[in-house]
Amino acid sequence: MKLWKRLMCTCRRRSPWLFHMNSGSCNGCDIEFVAALTPRYDAEQLGVLLQGSPRHADILCVTGPVTRKAADAIKTVYAQAPGPKAVVAIGSCPATTNVFIESRTLEGPLGRHIPVDVFVPGCPPRPDAILQGVAKAAAILAERADHPPAAAPVIKPDAVEVQR
Repeated sequence: MKLWKRLMCTCRRRSPWLFHMNSGSCNGCDIEFVAALTPRYDAEQLGVLLQGSPRHADILCVTGPVTRKAADAIKTVYAQAPGPKAVVAIGSCPATTNVFIESRTLEGPLGRHIPVDVFVPGCPPRPDAILQGVAKAAAILAERADHPPAAAPVIKPDAVEVQR
């Protein structure tokens, strides 16, 4: 079992799988995200693979400020992704809501809804900056895989006092 776990950690370190989610952006960051996956920027050297389901992804890439309609969907997608997982906020909107700050349709920045590991600044950020953010998230994933969080203590039945 330990060998299998070590192999899975090594595979995750080598090939991060991404799930892309638009939470209400103007699509500028989405275009740059897709451009980062093209052969010109050679994302495959990192082993990056875009997945169609969050259940198969290691890294969630989110673009745009969080709208009212997208808030619940973001939480659901985050819960569906298996652990260890990382979140990359692409662009200025997920970090600060940027120019949409006064909009009544927004629920605020992404950090209010799910924990964000890496912020990629820019409006929109360059594809090479997005790849640097994904590489940082992959390093965070590798660290989490090497040092998993401590499990909750197990209470043995004989250690529990039963009152009658």
